[in-house]
Amino acid sequence: MAVPKANQRAVAKYVKNNYDDIKVRTAKGKRQLIQEHAEKRGESVNAFINRAIEETIQRDRGSEI
Repeated sequence: MAVPKANQRAVAKYVKNNYDDIKVRTAKGKRQLIQEHAEKRGESVNAFINRAIEETIQRDRGSEI
C-alpha cells in the first residue's frame, strides 16, 4: 500500500524538527557485523548505536565522579 505524499511530508517534517542526523563510517565489513549483533538483540542498527552511545556516556560520566 502506497503512503500518501502528505504523510511522507509530515513524517519528514517531524524527523527534521525532532532528530539530528549523524553519519557514522566504519571499516568495510563492519556494517554487517553491527547489523547481525543488533538483530541478535532484537534491535535496529539505530537503536543499537544509540544504546551503545548512552551506555558509554553513562559509564564515562560515572568514572568522572
